[in-house]
Amino acid sequence: MTDDFAKYGFPDGKRYNSFVGYFKRKYGERLQKIVLDAGFTCPNRDGKVGRGGCTYCDNAAFHPSYSTAGKSLHQQMDEGIEFHKVRYRTTEHYLAYFQSFSNTYAPLERLKALYEEALSHPQVVGIVIGTRPDCVDEEKLDYLADLAGGRVLEGWSRSLSDGQERTAPVVIVEYGIESCYDRTLLRINRGHDFETARRAVTMTAERGLDVGVHFILGLPGETRQMMLDSCELINALPIRSVKFHQLQIVKGTRMEKEYEEKPQDFERFGLEEYIDFFVDMLERLRPDLFIERFVGEVPPRFVNETPWGLIRNVELLRLLEKCLEDRRTWQGRLLER
Repeated sequence: MTDDFAKYGFPDGKRYNSFVGYFKRKYGERLQKIVLDAGFTCPNRDGKVGRGGCTYCDNAAFHPSYSTAGKSLHQQMDEGIEFHKVRYRTTEHYLAYFQSFSNTYAPLERLKALYEEALSHPQVVGIVIGTRPDCVDEEKLDYLADLAGGRVLEGWSRSLSDGQERTAPVVIVEYGIESCYDRTLLRINRGHDFETARRAVTMTAERGLDVGVHFILGLPGETRQMMLDSCELINALPIRSVKFHQLQIVKGTRMEKEYEEKPQDFERFGLEEYIDFFVDMLERLRPDLFIERFVGEVPPRFVNETPWGLIRNVELLRLLEKCLEDRRTWQGRLLER
């Protein structure tokens, strides 16, 4: 096998298209996300499409302590900036990350007020909106396109390290899709099918907005071959970046009970096994897709076991790169055949 991954120009000479450093490369400086809780809910919690939420979900396990509904967005931003300054001392500008629950699940006028409030913070240069595919429509997406195009916030500007004065904020939409298989989406009480996700992603990309998506590896009923086969469907989506997380069984969720009753329905990975499997995924993913994340981390208090131990993300990235090197492979290699 010819080891010619360098022709793709992956960042920092890596063998995959790493999202790490993307903002610095594009804007001349690091932009740190600050997680916000704006008090949203989800349509499969409030009865619109279902009750109880997704079977794997406890939202408290996925956001930091400073992000708490009831605090103003500016207070959450200020506390988030102080939190991240411990690690990222030189960071000057931030992205307001609307993460908790479904952050387009409200009337447009409320969304405008929240997004524009976050963008009024002097250190915020953009927003990242995490949501569900069934919580957007053309009117909301048209507004986001106008926001990203500088047609909404008159007089808004920020100066970044690349020396350019920006008169429009960064706007990124992230969709939780979780699986490409309708039977899986039904089983986890997701409340939408894959076609809904495909349609939402396409509508968003058609407006020139950056689109990211999220998938979970190891959902009940999915074999490893099914997960590998899903790469073809992911490749067909008009997206810029993708996040993958290994399934983690959170205490108190319906999935915890399901796992206790039917453990044979779950593909569970040891650490080295997961790294090797994810390299199999990378070989099937198109090389222009940015890999924003390939593992998830739930605080230990939310799970009954931590089978991989308390391993830092930097070490996981090192193991991934070593596996790619040892196998002399790279992102998209199998698509070249």
